[in-house]
Amino acid sequence: MENILNPLNTSWTIWALTALCAFITGLSKSGLKGFAMVTIPILAFLYGAKVSVAILMPFLIFGDLFAIISYRQKVPWHYIKNFFPWAILGIILAAIFGNHINDIQFKYTMGIAVLVCLCLVLWKELRPQSKLELNKGIFSYAVGIAGGFATMIGNAAGPIFNLYLITLKLPKRTFVFTGACFYLTLNTLKIPLHVFYWHTLSWDTLKLNFVLLPFLLIGGFTGKYIIKFIPEKVYRTFILVVTFISAIMLFL
Repeated sequence: MENILNPLNTSWTIWALTALCAFITGLSKSGLKGFAMVTIPILAFLYGAKVSVAILMPFLIFGDLFAIISYRQKVPWHYIKNFFPWAILGIILAAIFGNHINDIQFKYTMGIAVLVCLCLVLWKELRPQSKLELNKGIFSYAVGIAGGFATMIGNAAGPIFNLYLITLKLPKRTFVFTGACFYLTLNTLKIPLHVFYWHTLSWDTLKLNFVLLPFLLIGGFTGKYIIKFIPEKVYRTFILVVTFISAIMLFL
């Protein structure tokens, strides 16, 4: 029974912390945007930087599926189809780069990616009226490559891609649904690279993801319920502070 519930044969403390990360991912995907960034350094500390990316990725895929089912509507491919080639290029570059560095260097790269994303969020917070043109010309290409690189190296592309989606001025439900479709597609495309190139995704890690899936679903339903009770300003400040601390932990 223990091998079924704990396929990686870790301590139960590590198992419980991983379950907490699954719960947090569910909270994030159901509307508490940005919360999942906290899980990046936790899993990197528990499993090592590169393996942690593979453990978190299926949770993100499950979370995106939850969001798509919750906000289901026509898939808005016309918003994101021109963005995909550059994001895929970023993923390929990150895969090659990540395969030629050690785990410590990988962890530092993850930390830099998180801090860059955090700076983008802070910039948007401090300049909410700024005119972003990230969906046009060279900016679109740069954001696509940067987002693809960040999502492969640390599952940390949320803030980058969210800035792009903000420029489209979508209604809230369409914004969440479009983002979920986008992330689900990219994360699914990353699976072969993790299995055959990085060798970080295995049956045992997938079994752990499925065992902890109930925690993610509980987080998803909890997030949908509590989001309306949390003051937006308090929540965003909390996420920014925790994300900053989490990024610094990757360097320590």
